[in-house]
Order: sequence, then structure tokens, then C-alpha cells
Amino acid sequence: MEVRRLRLLREFADRESIGAVADAMHMTPSAVSQQLKVLADEAGVPLFEPDGRRIRLTEAGRALVLRADEVIAAVDRAQEEMASYRSGRARVRLAMFPSGSTLLLPTVLDRATESGIEVHAFHLDVGYPGAAPALADFDIVVTHRDERAPAVNRSRVRVAELMREPVDVIVPVDSPLAEADEVAVSELAEHDWISVEGGFPVDDVLQSISAVTGVAPRVTQRMLDFTTIEALVAGGHGIALMPRFAVRHPGVKRLELKGVRAARVYEALVRPRARSAVAQVVELLMAAGAEHGQ
Repeated sequence: MEVRRLRLLREFADRESIGAVADAMHMTPSAVSQQLKVLADEAGVPLFEPDGRRIRLTEAGRALVLRADEVIAAVDRAQEEMASYRSGRARVRLAMFPSGSTLLLPTVLDRATESGIEVHAFHLDVGYPGAAPALADFDIVVTHRDERAPAVNRSRVRVAELMREPVDVIVPVDSPLAEADEVAVSELAEHDWISVEGGFPVDDVLQSISAVTGVAPRVTQRMLDFTTIEALVAGGHGIALMPRFAVRHPGVKRLELKGVRAARVYEALVRPRARSAVAQVVELLMAAGAEHGQ
């Protein structure tokens, strides 16, 4: 079995359509289909089966994907070793959510450079379920989840926990609530809330608090940008939950929640048997997280 065909199989497992594989690999859909058919002939068993107007992997196909991961990982490690002999530097593609990259990325880049690793960093702001599929395009995906939510559990994904960041309430500095340093959720029942879009960890924390306390939040605005959320809170348009290390606006005050554990967990997602440079960057992320986490 040729490695290039195994790569196409893995791309199909990640992207779930011939067209998406063709786009990613800069091929025509017919060329992708032909190469996957050759791979099935080489395997001697059906790797695909009809699924409505599409196709999906058979059990044998899913099993071969796991072996393809192993083969491709071994080839990538060999290529990395040869590249390091040629240039002295390995390259790693790292995707991170924006507020996490603000906190961790400068330290990681400094230490990666010292280790002879060239990190190409990208912003990726998706809900937790969308993080693992992004490994189709990146070596490492740093994501975050509500600490009450289970970690991703997939055979083709390894999870490294980086840190825990408490989530606090922010209120306008001239609010009566700002006279204290902490607040009970029951004291917030009559306030308007500004939250992130559904499916993102801070909103998950808000819903978890609601489930634990029975206090339903009245969300009036949803924004993905923490800077905008802080500005709206400072302007008196509501209160919000914010990750502790993301709070910067001078017009808001951060209050700890009394009697409720609320936090988001940072995780690095990688493929099993990742090449050495990828594993080293994960270790750098874990070290940087340990310096900040609580």
C-alpha cells in the first residue's frame, strides 16, 4: 500500500467527503476516488460503503485508518529527522483559540525557538466538538472546555491537559456589586447577561451554573470577542462571565463566584505517535500552562 493513498484515506476519515479531500489535497474528485479504489483493491476488502448519496468507511476501512495513522506518523518522523539534518529546524503547525494564544503563545514561541523548532501558529476559534476535526490541518490544536464537560474520547486523538483557568463574573466598576470581591449566583438573578455564542466554554459554564443553582440567566447579547464583552459590561449593558486571565478593561471589576466551581480547561489535541517536534511543543504548552493554571 502506498503512503500517498493511505494519506488520502486518512483525509477522508477526517473530512468525510471526496470533495473535501480533493480540495485539501489539490486534486480532482475523480482522481481521489480512483486512488481510493486502488487502495481498496490493494487491501482486498471493501473500505467504503454507500451512505445515501455519499459513502462512508466500512469497519475494515476504519481499522485501516488507524494503521494509516501509524504508518504516516513513522514516515513523518523520518522526514522530520532528515529535515533537521538539512536545516537544523523542525516545523510544527499549531492552532489555538485567541485568548489562549494571548496567554501561552509568546512563552511557547520563545522556548520553541531555543529548542530549534519553528512553530507556525494560527487562530482557530471553534466550539469544543469542532476542535478534534481540525487535526486534519494542524499538528496541534489547543482548545478549551467547561471543566464539567468530558474530554474528547477518540481513538485517533490524544489529549494533553494544559491548565485550569477560573471563570469569574465581571460587572461595571460603578455597580453596587463592585463593592465586594465575590458574589453568589443568587445575587445575579435579576441582571442581564452578555455571553459568548452557544457551544463555547464560557457559555457552557453559564449553563452549568444555571443547572446547579436553578437560577436561569437572562442573556441579552452574544458576542465571541472578549474585548467587546468587556466594553459592553463597562458601558452598563449587562454583566458577564469571563475567563480570569482575559479580564483587562479598567471599567469592569472581576468578582469570584461564591459556592460554585467555574472554570475552563485548556487542552492540546494531537495525533497518537506524533513526531518528536510535535511532542516537544506539547511539553512546552504544558509547562507554560503550569505557570498560569489554577
